[in-house]
Amino acid sequence: MVENPEVLLLHRTPPESEGTVSELAEQIQSQIPDIDLVQATDRSDALARLETAEVVIEHGYDERIFQNAPNLAWVQSLSAGHDRYDIEFFKKNNVTLTTASGVHAVPAAEHVFGSLLMFERGLDRARQQQSRQEWNRWSPGEMAGKTMGIVGVGAIGSRVAELARAHGLTALGTKRDPTTGGSAVDKMYDPTELHRLLGQSDYVVLTCPLTDETYGLIDQQALESMASTAILVNVARGDVVKQQPLVRALKNGEIGGAVLDVFASEPLPEDSAFWNLSNVVITPHLAGGSPRFFERVAELFAKNFTRFTGGTEEPLRNQIV
Repeated sequence: MVENPEVLLLHRTPPESEGTVSELAEQIQSQIPDIDLVQATDRSDALARLETAEVVIEHGYDERIFQNAPNLAWVQSLSAGHDRYDIEFFKKNNVTLTTASGVHAVPAAEHVFGSLLMFERGLDRARQQQSRQEWNRWSPGEMAGKTMGIVGVGAIGSRVAELARAHGLTALGTKRDPTTGGSAVDKMYDPTELHRLLGQSDYVVLTCPLTDETYGLIDQQALESMASTAILVNVARGDVVKQQPLVRALKNGEIGGAVLDVFASEPLPEDSAFWNLSNVVITPHLAGGSPRFFERVAELFAKNFTRFTGGTEEPLRNQIV
């Protein structure tokens, strides 16, 4: 237990968060009025303040910035994933690491369905025709009655499954522990049964974390298991998908299309083949963006802060180490 720890809020926030560090500080202070919270203004200021900080809230740094933080006990990341960290550093130095997993669930799920509805209803085609003042009708598709496969039924995947049910879809899911898939999933599969899920799905939605097991998970063989009309949606991490096999599959009509919010290399290079594929929707890693991001992060941090300072044996939410 650490009573009234010094909490340092670093100066970077996710670009999709639509706010400033000061606004995040205000949200945290509204949740924890007596918190000893200080803000760093830049990297050099952060390094100086780390000499006394016991808790750090950060985005965009790796563990190297914490090398000279002798009092550090807990790092709250503003990212959902933890793949950029050296976990052994935290274990070796007895520092707790928690992520912001779950705060992106609502906007990311809306992003998934907004993109897929665009595909089905041809809204991108309508927008292009509008710019040319053309009136050419077509026969749009619909989502109801189709099947969605969700790879990684965590917080985001569970919310996607809820919206799938509301849209009249059958939701299939897979995750490391398939017994915890949530009530909105119609059928859960073990990770070893991934190809069964892929073969049954009209839409394949990737919402899994990037781990050793999921790195390159969607490879040539996985793409070959998908129907030629299926749409792949990636709001997870770019490296979950092998990029070149996906380009080939999209070019050759081996799958119907893709919604890609994340890539192996970001920003997406200007010479990437993805830019010129008409069956791809590209967004710049913003699926989890929301004007309520700071509010949700503050709520998550406040709950963990209570546990951290209260001496409870209960682990913090999203505790990685």
